[in-house]
Amino acid sequence: MDIRSNVLRQLKNRREGFSLEQPFYIDEDYFKLDMEMIYYRDWLFMGHDCELPKAGAYFTVQIGQYPVVIVRGRDNVIRAFHNSCRHRGSRVCTKDHGSSVRLVCPYHQWAYDLDGKLAFARHMGDDFDKSGFGLKPVHCESFGGYIFICLADKAPDFQPVRDMVAPYMMPHHLKDAKIAFQSTIIEKGNWKLVWENNRECYHCAANHPELCRTYPEAPSVTGTDGGADDPEIAGHWARCEAAGLPSKFQISPDGQFRTARMPLIEDAESYTMSGKRAVARPLSDDVTIDRIGTMLLFHYPTTWNHILGDHAISFRVLPLSANETAVTTKWLVHKDAVEGVDYDLEELTHVWTETNDQDRRIVEENAFGIHSPAYEPGPYSMLHEGGVMQFLEWYALFMTNRLQGDQAKLSVVA
Repeated sequence: MDIRSNVLRQLKNRREGFSLEQPFYIDEDYFKLDMEMIYYRDWLFMGHDCELPKAGAYFTVQIGQYPVVIVRGRDNVIRAFHNSCRHRGSRVCTKDHGSSVRLVCPYHQWAYDLDGKLAFARHMGDDFDKSGFGLKPVHCESFGGYIFICLADKAPDFQPVRDMVAPYMMPHHLKDAKIAFQSTIIEKGNWKLVWENNRECYHCAANHPELCRTYPEAPSVTGTDGGADDPEIAGHWARCEAAGLPSKFQISPDGQFRTARMPLIEDAESYTMSGKRAVARPLSDDVTIDRIGTMLLFHYPTTWNHILGDHAISFRVLPLSANETAVTTKWLVHKDAVEGVDYDLEELTHVWTETNDQDRRIVEENAFGIHSPAYEPGPYSMLHEGGVMQFLEWYALFMTNRLQGDQAKLSVVA
């Protein structure tokens, strides 16, 4: 039985409410299929508008086998391209971040305009047509200060994401923020284990002492029922929405993305050890009330986010192999906030730097145990792990639909 048929059979026969079978977490062939079916075909969060403050500013990213460069053009439009020279394939941009009036391949100095068109190619002859050798474009969408790309030839419709999420994002003006700090850690575990760990707080009390000072471990906050039956959450939504901040829980029909504004513990305003604001300058001048909690945004398979009154934190999940995942965290503050005056960097980053490292150890121990020949799928807590079950339901349905669609196409061709 080929790998696709085997995965399809296992997903269709999986036991609901239980973790996946071992190969889904450790097998390289299963990992390659995840990349082909999900990461190479769907919308992926890459970074923020404010990382590209002027024309020519760019950053690069590696998604599986695909190097990509994302650049702001002279027309102020943010575009993405395959970071592979149309001459002999060398990477054009080799730095993580940079700025240039043109993108110049270091190998033979082929130069590309910021819109991807080939502008100059040395010694190619008078009859060489530059118009046929521009950088290959990658689908790119930007909204609310967030940049998403899609590697597929034909991208899924992005408008549902924009329609649902943009109203929640716009009051925070993240396109006018700046990155105060960022870090990337490598977790020695499958990307799905990273997401499963994120989607519950069943583990929080025993593992995250810093985070638990301000973030509630209540299932109504981390789960998928929306929390409307929780009087505290419902009251928080009413207060925030009266101030012009969309807040109620919303989730897409397929379960891929969701957003809601959730209260922090008691009077906490930010993720600090004291619960007080980490940044004196508010993130947005348009948010005039205090204690707005955290706006949670999830979009499988690449990002979860916390947007507060004083700063925002984005997380990006990129698989490196079946057993390694890169998690990049960025702390955003108002563009005019001054380090050492408006905020102390250690205070701003401490809680999530500690939490990230704790989660790294958790994921790695989880992965270590799953490698055991004795491993078998175990039951999730119906009370605390509804978010994990929802993530696996999305994954199983997404993979099943993609695999069946591919099989149908193949059968038609055959």
